[in-house]
Amino acid sequence: MRAAAVYGALGSLVLTSLAVLPADALDESGVPGGRAEARGAALAAREAAARGIRFGACPAVEALPAPAQCGTVSVPLDYARPRGRHISLTVSRAPATGTRAERQGALVYNPGGPGGSGMFFPLLAGVQQYRTTARAYDFVGYAPRGVGRSAPLSCVEPAEFAKAPTDAPQHPSAAYKRQRVAQAKAYARGCARKSGRDLRHFTSLNNARDLDVLRAALGEKKLTYMGASYGTYFGALYATLFPGHVRRMVFDSVVNPSPRKIWYRSNLDQSEAFETRWADWRGWAARHDAVYHLGRTPGQVLAAYDRARRRLAARPVGGKLGPGQLQSAFLQVGYSDSTWARSAAALSAYLRGDDKPLRALAMPDAASARSAENANAVYTAVECNDAPWPRSWAVWDRDNTRLAERAPFETWENAWMNLPCAFWPGHRHRQRAIEVGAAAGTLPATLLLAAERDAATPYAGALELHRRLPGSSLVTERRSGTHGIAYGPNPCVTAHTRTYLLTGVVPGRRAWCGPRPEPAPVAGARGA
Repeated sequence: MRAAAVYGALGSLVLTSLAVLPADALDESGVPGGRAEARGAALAAREAAARGIRFGACPAVEALPAPAQCGTVSVPLDYARPRGRHISLTVSRAPATGTRAERQGALVYNPGGPGGSGMFFPLLAGVQQYRTTARAYDFVGYAPRGVGRSAPLSCVEPAEFAKAPTDAPQHPSAAYKRQRVAQAKAYARGCARKSGRDLRHFTSLNNARDLDVLRAALGEKKLTYMGASYGTYFGALYATLFPGHVRRMVFDSVVNPSPRKIWYRSNLDQSEAFETRWADWRGWAARHDAVYHLGRTPGQVLAAYDRARRRLAARPVGGKLGPGQLQSAFLQVGYSDSTWARSAAALSAYLRGDDKPLRALAMPDAASARSAENANAVYTAVECNDAPWPRSWAVWDRDNTRLAERAPFETWENAWMNLPCAFWPGHRHRQRAIEVGAAAGTLPATLLLAAERDAATPYAGALELHRRLPGSSLVTERRSGTHGIAYGPNPCVTAHTRTYLLTGVVPGRRAWCGPRPEPAPVAGARGA
C-alpha cells in the first residue's frame, strides 16, 4: 500500500468458523515452519520476560526528550532458530502520569507502514486528547524490525532513491513502462544484494511474533495495543497467533485481512479509493473558488492541476520538483483533509507565478532521504514476502491499465511502488497469507475504528476484520475520509476509544459517529 505519509514526500471473503488451533499447529494455516516458529516465539518471550528492558535516556538521534525513555529488546531473526542470530529493536516509553492505583500497564503503539516507526509515541502522552489515557498507561513505541535503528534494511543508496525530478504519467507509454519494469527489477536485486538470506525474515508474521516478545519484555502478561493502518494487519495476525495474550486492542483504519487481498488486490482497491478522495478534494476546492480561483467545478480544478503538471514537466521548480513530486504531495489530500487548504493554496499560488508555497509543500528534502529509503525498503520487503504476487508483467499491465481508465490519479504510481514484488528474490519461499481470525470466546472485545471514505484502507477492510473477530465493535466515522481517526478532532470517536482503553467497554457491535467538519479555506489569502 503506497503511503506517502510514511515514506516521505512520497469481494470480501466471509470467514467461516475457525477451529481453535494450538499455537504450534499454525502451519496448517499456511505458516511455513509453523510449529518450530511457534516454539521459538514462546522461548524468546520467556527469555525476554526474564531479561526485561533496561530503560534510560534516549539517544540524541531519537529526538525524544525526558520524560521519554529508551531501551532495546532482543528478538530472533528467524523464530525457527531462536538460539541463532538475534536483532535488537529500539523501544521508547513515557511512564504513566497517574497514581499507582490508576496505572493499567503498557499501551504499545504502531503507526503503520510497513516501515513506520512508533518511537515518537511517548511524546503524545503530553497532548491534550491523550492525557487521560496517559494517566493509566505507559505509552510505549518501538521501531519494528528493519526500521530506523532496528536492524535497518536498505535496497538502494539514499541519494539514488531520492533522485528528482521524476515524472508521473497517468497513462504511461510502452517505453515508459519498460523503463519502470527495469527499475523494479534492479530494485529487487538491490534488496537481495544488501540483505542476502536475512531478507526473507522481514514479514508481518515475524512482526506479530516480535510484538509478543516485546509484551513479555515489558512485563505484561497480556497485551494492550493500538495499531493504525498496516499496524491493524499485523495486530490482527497477533490476535490470530496469540489470542490468549490479548487484553485490549484498537484497530484504527483497518487493512482488509482477506488472503484474497494481501497484498496485490489491496493495492488495486486502494488506488480506486484514492480516486474518490481526490474527487472529494476537487469538489471542496471548487466550492471555495472565491478563495483559490482553481475553478468552479471539480473538472475545472482538475484542469488547473493538469496545467501545473505540464508546467512542472517543462520546467521543474528548483530543478527538483517535477510532476512526480507534485503527485506525491497531492496524494496527501487523500490521507487527511487537514492538508486540503494548504494544498489548494500552494497550487493556486504556483499557477499565479509564486512557487514558494509549492516548494514548502513538495520539494524533496535531502535530509530525509535516508529514512525515506529505509522505510520504503521495509515496506517492500514485508509486502513482497507476505504473500504470492503475480510474476508476469502482463498481468500487472492488464490490471493497472484497466483500473487507470477510471482511476488515473494514483493507479500507476502505486503499481510502480509495488512492482519489485513481481521480481522478488526467493519467490518460492514466500509464505501464503493466512486466515486471520479467532474462534468465538477466545478473544476479549476489540475495538475497530474506520472512516467511511478512507482511501488508504478502504472501508470494506473494516467490515471484513469485524466479521473475523467475534465480539469486536466497529466505530464508523460517517462521510469522512481521513486516514487514522483515533484521538483526532472527532469527539465521538475519541470518547469511544478512550472509554474502551480505560474500561474495556465497547459501544455494542456497531456505533456511528457524525462526520468531522469540512476544513475551512484560507480566508482572503487568494491561495497564498
